[in-house]
Amino acid sequence: MKILITGGAGFIGSAVVRHIIENTTDSVVNVDKLTYAGNLESLTSVENHERYAFEQVDICDRIALDRVFAEHKPDVVMHLAAESHVDRSIDGPAAFIETNIVGTYTLLEATRSYWDQLDAPAKEAFRFHHISTDEVYGDLEGTDDLFTETTSYAPSSPYSASKASSDHLVRAWLRTYGLPTVVTNCSNNYGPFHFPEKLIPLMILNALDGKALPVYGDGMQIRDWLFVEDHARALYTVVTKGEIGETYNIGGHNEKANIEVVKTICTLLEELVPNKPQGVARYEDLITYVTDRPGHDVRYAIDATKIGKELGWLPQETFETGIRKTVQWYLNNKTWWSRVLDGSYSMERLGSNQQGNQG
Repeated sequence: MKILITGGAGFIGSAVVRHIIENTTDSVVNVDKLTYAGNLESLTSVENHERYAFEQVDICDRIALDRVFAEHKPDVVMHLAAESHVDRSIDGPAAFIETNIVGTYTLLEATRSYWDQLDAPAKEAFRFHHISTDEVYGDLEGTDDLFTETTSYAPSSPYSASKASSDHLVRAWLRTYGLPTVVTNCSNNYGPFHFPEKLIPLMILNALDGKALPVYGDGMQIRDWLFVEDHARALYTVVTKGEIGETYNIGGHNEKANIEVVKTICTLLEELVPNKPQGVARYEDLITYVTDRPGHDVRYAIDATKIGKELGWLPQETFETGIRKTVQWYLNNKTWWSRVLDGSYSMERLGSNQQGNQG
């Protein structure tokens, strides 16, 4: 297959691109605008591969999208391009409305125009896979409740509201126009190549630099953590085996409170980097509780039974194995994250927001 992936230079998108090029015989067309979170240095291992192509295109640009479809003739689309940082959505929601809603609409229309012209076998085999988040469901009240594929939507932030809107658009294009779509909603991802404004990499890098580890509120917000390479496998499984019109929740079966995640990172760093920054006795001493974010959801947890039962996917990493791999990766790849922090990876700078996205 030839797979068109939007947002393929982002954190999850680049993991999907690497997975497909390194583990399958399929080809990838990476369509990415290269905003601040898009980083082609996350794709150096595949950038010269004969089955990989890159197009710097904004998904809101219909003319450019039409050209990409006409030139590359993809067999499926995997739509990952999105603004995804909750704190940024609170400070400036307009970009989230534009990319996540208008961009998804524009991509759906470009895809529909292309799909309408395919011959019958290609039309039948085509898929539009929309990758979304568990944040569209809001938060869970009980300690035993789980998000299922039929949980009602109740988004809390401009980010999650814009993603909920895009989910509804995708399903409407199936119902109204017959475009063959499938939707996945995932829990919090973590792992290599994660942009340093997010919780886990921010804590790792701040600790190494002897800076404060800012934790919102009491740190008891619970998230289900999914190792990004497990997620990449799940997404490829869905786009190749998933049923049209279905939704699949993807989770790591790893519920952890944010403060537990931060303390786990501190414990690993005590083992792996015992020589601490000057003036730091213990990494945990750097933990600082800060004012909670407006509308902060308390608990997310995914019921991933369906994708396991119907498509045979299960996560390979526990949180303990995944977080160790993640911390070790950041220790081994200072060049990558240093270039993100100083802005040299891109014309765009990291920006002033340094508190991190805690889900």
